[in-house]
Amino acid sequence: MVKPKSIHDYSTLIACGLGFFLICLYTSYSGVGISPDSIMYTSAARSFAAEGTLKTFNHIPIVDFPVFYPLFLGIIKVISRVDPVAFGAMLNCILFASLLYSSGWIMNRFAPSSQLYKWLMLVAIALSPGLLQIYSYLWSETLFILEVLFFIIAFRQYLNTHAGKWLIAAAAIAAIGCVTRYAAVTIVGTGGLLLLLDRTLPIKKKIGHIFIYGVICISLLVSNLVFNAFMSGTVTGPREPSITPFIKNLYYFGTVMCDWMGLTPSQYFLALPIATVMLLGFVASLAYNYYRRHLNSYENLAITFSLVYGLFIILSSTFSRYERINSRLLSPLYITALWGYTSWVLLWLKSIKQKRTRLIIATISIQLMLGFIGKEFYIDYDRYNDQVKDDYGAPGYTDASWQENEFANYLRTIDKKMFDPDVLIYTDAHEAVYFFSGISSYLVPHKFFKNDVKLFYSRKRFYLIWFNNLENSELINIKDIQKVKTLKLLKQFPEGAIYEYEGEVTKP
Repeated sequence: MVKPKSIHDYSTLIACGLGFFLICLYTSYSGVGISPDSIMYTSAARSFAAEGTLKTFNHIPIVDFPVFYPLFLGIIKVISRVDPVAFGAMLNCILFASLLYSSGWIMNRFAPSSQLYKWLMLVAIALSPGLLQIYSYLWSETLFILEVLFFIIAFRQYLNTHAGKWLIAAAAIAAIGCVTRYAAVTIVGTGGLLLLLDRTLPIKKKIGHIFIYGVICISLLVSNLVFNAFMSGTVTGPREPSITPFIKNLYYFGTVMCDWMGLTPSQYFLALPIATVMLLGFVASLAYNYYRRHLNSYENLAITFSLVYGLFIILSSTFSRYERINSRLLSPLYITALWGYTSWVLLWLKSIKQKRTRLIIATISIQLMLGFIGKEFYIDYDRYNDQVKDDYGAPGYTDASWQENEFANYLRTIDKKMFDPDVLIYTDAHEAVYFFSGISSYLVPHKFFKNDVKLFYSRKRFYLIWFNNLENSELINIKDIQKVKTLKLLKQFPEGAIYEYEGEVTKP
């Protein structure tokens, strides 16, 4: 038997160094990428460091997102006394290197005799355009994806030993995951499904373990949701029903898989077949492992998580409205899906007795994998040219377009005394207003929420900060407002304007 490598596993350490370098490279121009979500996390982290609370820039508790990631950032800020925007790039370098180390550690245990396989997988993970994008931004996925691997390690130990300490450890990781991202219920589902399928446990013991596992897993999530309901009246913030049918979401799932495979948009006609085959492949693999009583392998854990997570994203997008399925949403299953499918090649090769046939299949597989890695490198190099070499930065509020933006630069130095403190400030991008000026404002209402729209139009006086390039079709827009209200222009810029409504009679 080949023993797993120790810390002196140089291939893994080299991959960690490569990953660390790549995140440094992609954040070298303007620092860590900042999106609207990032500003929510950052403001809550600042609130924790200053006041011991987790309030957003609007002075209300963070409810649209779970609490652990902003708490994590807040604790680092308390210890380091450095702002999350400033330490975000280095933090993500460390997290990505940790992800690669954890991946190498796991592969040393499910493929200890195939170092070439491990090398190829580590390079594919390190060069993954989807993961490099995630770890270039201040996003909770940077922590969540690492938690998925920690769960796989702990739950595999439990399946091997059925020891209570490993069950509790896995459940605790799942519990933390659930308050890192709500989608972590898929970690809970992965463990629960494998507990149900485990035929080596007596029924009475299985029921007890399922109960213990379930209670621990949902403990933090339930507490978070109860707190949200108490503070805001909703458990996860206001949510709209989906307008995207299942088949369309399955197609979007497939387009992300096409992107990961290096296919072009002109080949998206393959999206539905690829998505269907991938999900059915996970189902077939899980059924095969159940039949063979091989549920306790790392490969099977990866397959099960990929199936549960993939179906969850597709189904939740069908019933609840949020951003369209994209690489960011599906990023947690990149590594597990890669392992799930490539590990079958290793099993297949082991079952082939003829040396020549095995050599031919191995050569073809290696060439396909090298082609896949080459395509990843090509995409990464294009991104390097766009974001680093051309001095643009990661798209978001720190990129070159915002650094050269007249409106943003004005907001950075704005005299807050121009606003009456007793009058509400509305905007189409409240996170941008806070990020550039530190001013708290309110988002103009969504068209879907009619009562909120009615309340907005009933205001006797308000300010309006409007960004021309951030218009959201789901919100009422400036033209809608000007049809009803007579707005007084206070400041005008090419990229936006500041208005005031002073209580004139509403237009009929």
